[in-house]
Amino acid sequence: MTDQPTTDDQTPAPRRRVLVIAEAANPEWVSVPLVGWSIATALRAHHDVHIVTQIRNREAFLRAGLIEGTDFTAIDSEAVARPIWKLAEVLRMGKGKGWTMVTALSSKLAYPYFERKLWQAFGPRIAAGEFDIVHRVTPLTPTANSLIASRCAKAGVPFVMGPLNGGVPWPKGFDAERRREREWLSYVRGAYRLSPARSRMIRAASAIIAGSRHTASEFPQARDRLTLIPENGIDPARFSRRAAQPGTLPLRCAFLGRLVPYKGPDMLIEAAEPFLRDGTMLLDILGDGPLMPALREMIDAKGLTHAVTLHGWIDHKEVQSLLSQSQLLTFPSVREFGGGVVLEAMALGVVPMIADYAGPGELVTPGTGIKVPMGSRAEVIAGFRTALSRLIAAPQTIPALAAAALRRVEDDFTWDRKARQIGAVYEWVLDPKGPIPQPVPLAGE
Repeated sequence: MTDQPTTDDQTPAPRRRVLVIAEAANPEWVSVPLVGWSIATALRAHHDVHIVTQIRNREAFLRAGLIEGTDFTAIDSEAVARPIWKLAEVLRMGKGKGWTMVTALSSKLAYPYFERKLWQAFGPRIAAGEFDIVHRVTPLTPTANSLIASRCAKAGVPFVMGPLNGGVPWPKGFDAERRREREWLSYVRGAYRLSPARSRMIRAASAIIAGSRHTASEFPQARDRLTLIPENGIDPARFSRRAAQPGTLPLRCAFLGRLVPYKGPDMLIEAAEPFLRDGTMLLDILGDGPLMPALREMIDAKGLTHAVTLHGWIDHKEVQSLLSQSQLLTFPSVREFGGGVVLEAMALGVVPMIADYAGPGELVTPGTGIKVPMGSRAEVIAGFRTALSRLIAAPQTIPALAAAALRRVEDDFTWDRKARQIGAVYEWVLDPKGPIPQPVPLAGE
């Protein structure tokens, strides 16, 4: 595992002049904008970074203490971005649904306009050699082509992309959930690979950072320039509490996430029903979404109100205070790209129990959590019930799992560690001796 980028004589690598493109980057939001912000700002501790972001993030950057013009530039692409977002809201057919539609419209229409304006502002500076590397951090989606990758290559400036993630196939047996999520475009998503613009971008990129094995598989023509670094990370200051982990019953579990079909909170309640009923397990459900009314009815109908608490929406800053009261994160999501919530639990010393698929399945290694085999809906429910039963029979095994989960996060998944891992890629790009670094061991490696 690569820790600190070094030169051949083992001295610390020099600070590089990096133009970081983070169209979505915001410390006050969650999901992709928080990832974009966290990676871009972590890189600033190791390199001379100028961040280019979209105008909607400007005020948050200023509130965070960054200096406009020196630390960052905000590109006003609202002339295209705003109407595209409004169109996506109409076409997605439901609040919080149809994310593939939103991503497609944003990456194919709004983002290219953002890049055109970016090149107008920075193209001459890139061509003049003002930056050692241009690194596109967001969009995270691998479907977003870059118009400036070839221009950077022509100027002799390395262009790095990633971490890229997304497009994990829906597992078999969950087509009903797919339809309920209004993911119609997911049926034809693979067509983006036929784009000539994508081929040009891949040829021009000096390095591609994939956030998952699935995304890595979408770049077979760039294997010599491809590395895996999951996009999610942890801020130790934000996740500083530690779960008590008494190794006793009742087993206190938590679900954290949007209450939508593919994340499976209803499957979790069904799997845990016998233990919730007999008092050997308590469950906190943290989050809100369209399934909230149905979950409330389900809990009432099964007579589980004494054992299940629906907390509703929780501010991200308050997540650790509630999650750290649990022994387990019980998270049966069947289509999770990155699995940031899994890392958040591990950082608190909370053991993840996950469906072994996509992002979470790669983050949880043997001894750091419990992986339930992916299968049909009935099989996932049965798998979680079996796993919970085993832990309830031997709760004293949980503290060791929690300690190992915490060590894994501290070793590989803090934002500072991620910046160092990316720095190793920078050094390889600028002096490509040997194969590209592969800094993060994923499950199965």
